[in-house]
Amino acid sequence: MATEKDVLDALRGVLDPELGKDLVSLDMIKDIKIDGSSVSFKLTLTSSGCPMKKEIEENAKEAVMTLPGVEKVVVDVGSRPSKGKAGGLPPREPIEGVKNTIAVASGKGGVGKSTVAVNLALSMKDKGFKVGVLDCDIYGPSLQMMIGVKDSLRATVDGRIMPNERYGMKLVSIGFLLDEDTPVIWRGPMVMQMIRQFLREVHWGDLDYLIIDLPPGTGDAQLTLVQTIPLTGAVVVTTPQDIALIDAYKAIQMFSEVGVPVLGIVENMSSFVCPHCGRTTEIFSKGGGEKASKKYKVPLLGSVPLDMDIRKSSDSGKPIVAQNPESSHAKAFLDIAETINKTISAPAFSKASAGR
Repeated sequence: MATEKDVLDALRGVLDPELGKDLVSLDMIKDIKIDGSSVSFKLTLTSSGCPMKKEIEENAKEAVMTLPGVEKVVVDVGSRPSKGKAGGLPPREPIEGVKNTIAVASGKGGVGKSTVAVNLALSMKDKGFKVGVLDCDIYGPSLQMMIGVKDSLRATVDGRIMPNERYGMKLVSIGFLLDEDTPVIWRGPMVMQMIRQFLREVHWGDLDYLIIDLPPGTGDAQLTLVQTIPLTGAVVVTTPQDIALIDAYKAIQMFSEVGVPVLGIVENMSSFVCPHCGRTTEIFSKGGGEKASKKYKVPLLGSVPLDMDIRKSSDSGKPIVAQNPESSHAKAFLDIAETINKTISAPAFSKASAGR
């Protein structure tokens, strides 16, 4: 029959991916009970929102199941408050020199989130702000194509990463480190480590806004971001149809649960105007952004049309706000940027943010 020491020894081989230490050293294992071939214990995680909760639990079970005579393992998963650098996750600290950090997110892919993020950043730059863009979509980076830059990132003498620059903005993406056709085949912990590196080890300098383009969904990248830095707010991108709104609701709820203000919703691909007959067609339905805005009591920041010029300009590395800032399409992004800036600058918002 296995002993308590055997169980602890087995669990020493299981790491918390975020902290890089084993569960026993982190004092996460409590109340080990052995009843014949059955073993139970409490697994106490550093936070209830731990993104690797299921993986850690499964790894712990598998490790104990390898012990001779063990046929059943029961894990009671709980959490404890973070203790800062003395134990648990480090406290969230702002990025040095960066005044505002805005996450651009969506619940699902294919809604044009990266297009919105890049043109929003260019709109902020057009208004005279110092701007940076961080592409956190590790598996599907697109910044290098949309902005027309393929130079590799360089390092400073002290080992920090120097961003690329174009259109007067500072740019960081894993796409600058890979060949165009090279896939990223990483598990969650490596993705989380890369995002932390981009947040903490990049020489961003003085920025008024850092626009952070998140991957779709509510997984590792999103949780790593909100656990690492205090975000000024989030912008959720959706298209009008119901299937996209379902996932947009999830993104809004996620930010609400982790204490990040949702600055508003951007309805992308809102309508299509035929260039030949001038007829407007609601390809992805109508009013979805307004519906989500009312349901979750967050502002509708604006609507962006489905238009060939926006697609072509993004594919060519010259986003519409940079290529044709006087166009009606660019104006949609500029108006959204103006609304966001006014919201963040408002005394009520600044007071609420200070109280978080």
